[in-house]
Amino acid sequence: MDLRIFTEPQQGATYDTLLTVAKATEDLGFDAFFRSDHYLRMGNVSGLPGPTDAWITLAGLARETRRIRLGTLMTAGTFRLPGVLAIQVAQVDQMSGGRVELGLGAGWFEEEHKAYGIPFPKDKFARLEEQLEVVTGLWATEAGKTYDFHGKYYDLTESPALPKPAQSKVPVIIGGHGAKRTPRLAARYASEFNIPFASVEDSARQFGRVRAAAEEEGRAPDSLVYSNALVVCVGRDDQEVARRAAAIGREPEELKANGLAGTPAEVVEKIGRYAEAGSERIYLQLLDLTDLDQLELISAEVMPQLS
Repeated sequence: MDLRIFTEPQQGATYDTLLTVAKATEDLGFDAFFRSDHYLRMGNVSGLPGPTDAWITLAGLARETRRIRLGTLMTAGTFRLPGVLAIQVAQVDQMSGGRVELGLGAGWFEEEHKAYGIPFPKDKFARLEEQLEVVTGLWATEAGKTYDFHGKYYDLTESPALPKPAQSKVPVIIGGHGAKRTPRLAARYASEFNIPFASVEDSARQFGRVRAAAEEEGRAPDSLVYSNALVVCVGRDDQEVARRAAAIGREPEELKANGLAGTPAEVVEKIGRYAEAGSERIYLQLLDLTDLDQLELISAEVMPQLS
């Protein structure tokens, strides 16, 4: 079971804060540092000092880390044209020495689009399908050849399909709860399927749909990685769990029901239930980015029990 750290910087974080968390992620033995791709805070927080851009952040971290994987859950397809996104991700992959992964979704948070003047089309899912075709098609085009794509939403003619990523194939992550179209897209384009903030039972059901879609696509279901994203709140005892829950404005029992919360032993037990449902990787949504002691606790008392 891989454990990755997943941050939500739109809730309030500077680049320096994210760098500190990323370095701790690397030093403490976690597999990867991921971040959301949002421009507006959610809920009752200030969001100060304001948003940071996902791919600019990852470009900086690419030069200041050495081992951990770096990526997004999820880049919003509404934010960037697919040709531009392919260039950005390829460049950051080069800057990192081949450690980048692209989580790509349709985009959903209408308010942030209104706040920053970003178009919010109704047909986002159909656009996402073309975006995936374009991004992966550009990367797969042989050097010296050109790429053409003529779709309903995007039109590329004689693209040099450059630059190329450092990796021969950048892992693409597709996720969500959709019962039909999402599994089909994952089976066609993804290296990994992720389901965010879902129960053990819902995860097992959705993993099954993706595995069936892969078979229909003529692909081995085990060729995908299956993962979860879950809020984390770990403490040495109930008092520490309660303190950490209060710091992120949540209740301990709610966190235990809907995430990975409790003592290390409780969290290990619940991770085991997700593993039985088919999960191979968990993104730990870390909401208090100042609490590096929690990362140390997970590294010392949770990770060793998962190997």
